[in-house]
Amino acid sequence: MSSPGIDAPYWSQDAAALSAALGSGPGGLPSEAAAAKLRLVGPNSVEEESQLSALRLLLRQFESPLVLILIFAAAISLLLQQWVDSAIILAIVVGSTLLGFFQEYRASTAVEELKQRLALTCRVMRDGVELVVPVSVVVPGDLILLSAGNLIPADGLVIEAEDFLVTEASMTGESFPVEKRPGIVKPEAALPARTNAVFLGASVRSGTAKVLVVETGHHTAFGAIAARLRTREPETDFGRGVRQFGYLLIRAMVVIVLFVLTVNLLLGRPVIESLLFAVALAVGLSPELLPAIVSVTLSAGARAMSQRGVIVRRLEAIENLGSMDILCTDKTGTLTEGTIVLNGVLDPENRSSQEVSRLAFLNAAFETGIDNPLDAAIIAAGKTAGLTTQGFTKIDEIPYDFLRRRLTIVVAEDGNPTQHLIVTKGAFSNVLDNCSSLERDAVDIPLTIELRAQLDAVFQAKGAEGFRVLAVATRRVAARPRYGRDDEQGMTFRGFLVFLDPPKLEAQRTIKDLARLGIRIKVISGDNRFVTAHLAAAVGLNAKSILTGSDLGKLRDEALWHLAPRTDLFVEIDPQQKERIVRALQKTGHSVGYLGDGINDAPALHAADVGISVEEAVDVARESADIILLSRDLDVLRVGVEDGRRTFANTLKYISITTSANFGNMLSMALAAPLLPFLPLAAKQILLNNFLSDVPSIAISSDNVDRDRVRQPQRWHIGDIQRFMVVFGLISSVFDLVTFAVLLLVFHADQPTFQTFWFIVSLLTELAVVLVLRTHKPAFRSRPSGLLLWTTLAVAVATLAIPFLGSPGAVFGFVPLSALQMGAVIVIVIGYIAATEAAKFWFYRGKSRRGIRMRVS
Repeated sequence: MSSPGIDAPYWSQDAAALSAALGSGPGGLPSEAAAAKLRLVGPNSVEEESQLSALRLLLRQFESPLVLILIFAAAISLLLQQWVDSAIILAIVVGSTLLGFFQEYRASTAVEELKQRLALTCRVMRDGVELVVPVSVVVPGDLILLSAGNLIPADGLVIEAEDFLVTEASMTGESFPVEKRPGIVKPEAALPARTNAVFLGASVRSGTAKVLVVETGHHTAFGAIAARLRTREPETDFGRGVRQFGYLLIRAMVVIVLFVLTVNLLLGRPVIESLLFAVALAVGLSPELLPAIVSVTLSAGARAMSQRGVIVRRLEAIENLGSMDILCTDKTGTLTEGTIVLNGVLDPENRSSQEVSRLAFLNAAFETGIDNPLDAAIIAAGKTAGLTTQGFTKIDEIPYDFLRRRLTIVVAEDGNPTQHLIVTKGAFSNVLDNCSSLERDAVDIPLTIELRAQLDAVFQAKGAEGFRVLAVATRRVAARPRYGRDDEQGMTFRGFLVFLDPPKLEAQRTIKDLARLGIRIKVISGDNRFVTAHLAAAVGLNAKSILTGSDLGKLRDEALWHLAPRTDLFVEIDPQQKERIVRALQKTGHSVGYLGDGINDAPALHAADVGISVEEAVDVARESADIILLSRDLDVLRVGVEDGRRTFANTLKYISITTSANFGNMLSMALAAPLLPFLPLAAKQILLNNFLSDVPSIAISSDNVDRDRVRQPQRWHIGDIQRFMVVFGLISSVFDLVTFAVLLLVFHADQPTFQTFWFIVSLLTELAVVLVLRTHKPAFRSRPSGLLLWTTLAVAVATLAIPFLGSPGAVFGFVPLSALQMGAVIVIVIGYIAATEAAKFWFYRGKSRRGIRMRVS
């Protein structure tokens, strides 16, 4: 695999020659050349264009089998010269598809705008200047600058590297980072052996590098794999629910349609009329606007959430956010202010020390790996005190990793060319374990058990006061060009760095608010048990419900399944243990959210039911997340959870209400068809009924949601939808049969009167049931949104007016009703509303009792 004009594999070529062949140089590509290449090779992406064009989206509306059946029915009507029927069918098809198109196009445009806010960027050299550009415009020949936390945006050759470790699990399956350095590798080298090359999809674990881009987009190694596999993302719980719901509808549809068609043919009714009636029944039973409704509702929810600081990267994640009942999070920036300050610098005797400050400043100022607030606090304090790096030259760096939990810088002092100074900073116990002495009054003395105990007492005391404590150690060695982890031995303990990150004033209130939403907070932190317990007590968590990383490592999975739900604080945790904790909580039936922003959070973000990150997180964490918070604030997340639950509730409203109403009406027609001398509704009347009842449904996305629907996590239960459809559908059918009896026995109605009367009753009851069943409360105690209320009333007025409009009503076969008949319509509709309210009370009380029994058992 190589770019045009390059014969040998790029990993086997000299960097300078390859750069020249790509038209690049030490300053990168000229901007004009980069723009020309982008037009030639296309965007740097392995995905197909995500946003559907308007034409493609319009054509997609006609992919529904039901729409195609309707078009087929219209074609048959045209062949039989039934011009009015065919025109009505086509008009309703066009109206439904345009309604779906406009809503979905608006939704997809809004979602695309949200995605653009989170588009990945990278640093490149162009025209000799460092720029930040979208990853999508990177082209072969670009020089990209990488550092810890970056996702690698393209395949390329390493030109320069400093302690550059890369995670290539997405390419090789190897979970441990591998070091990349400049050089030349044999042409036949397998991908894992190409130590001088980096690949799209990998991530930078530590260090920095300059890389010459050679392949982009579909031409990359990752792009080739994606093109061969081209598999869909794993099905979400929401998607699975929609699919199961579709199967439920298909089963009901097949039974009803075959029954009706068979009965009508046995009764000797015209074949075409019977076929059109059966097709109309199928369409009437199906909520054909479901894809548009789901898209509109979820995208409207995503827009509302974005205005409150929550960006949704995958719309399906809204359902997962709403169902979350456990949130795992670190403490820094979420429970604390996130503004870390260096509160004190102490020597081993617990005295303030300028020398330890100087050593810590050198370590932080020369560090080139992961940007972190601790180093920023050290540098800020050092600059305030007038410290600089003058007189010192950096020789090497041993990057921080999450197993050693320390960072080492090697410096040369001016005037001392024969020796180098190793300065290590990191977690107290990890640094102390590598020390064999400590400095006291400028003299190194052996580190005895008693002295270790004294140091540990200082560490614990500071932690108990809420301070985060790091340690500093040094070692002088003979000068040499390179250093490694083995050199972090036999060091001298120099002192403590004491940091303060106070708890947020509103953290305790936010935790209580989340608890009221049924969400329990669990802190997963690499910090020590003392400072974490102090913070937990300050914000209202159980400081005694604690499990350390070392204890967790000794537990079998079965024991962790038992302990994890009962534990509030996981402390001194290794990155590998984060994912294990998440999976243990999931194993016990919880829906788990994970909030993280670091390199080591990516596996847990992937494993969680909903991965949550922040806008300023490292690339690999942000790309692993489903939800992005624009502010590192749990209260913002609380608002997002509530919005997610409202969105999901409104989606289920449409599905449950529409299918129950349609099921009842279609069942009534199926039962009545063989008993009546004519069809209860003509095909065109069924289609008009279905179209008009769908108009207010678009407004459901804007509907208000009762507080009790937001207080508890929500899950998709297909069994609940099925029971809802049957119970309320049968109530509708009972009133339909009552309507038939009134028409035949009281009014002795002919076919036009019968069809007009029942069209009005069936449509008014469908509209009324939206306002009744949209809430678990009595309808008069829950206010619908203005848009839903007024669109429902508008369609109701139109329904009552249609039979009296002359020609328009006559086209559909309607006739005006008498005052007595209109009065009967009103009585039946009011009776239906009262019966549905009573059934709703019974249905939800029974459901609540079942839920209580399940929780007790």
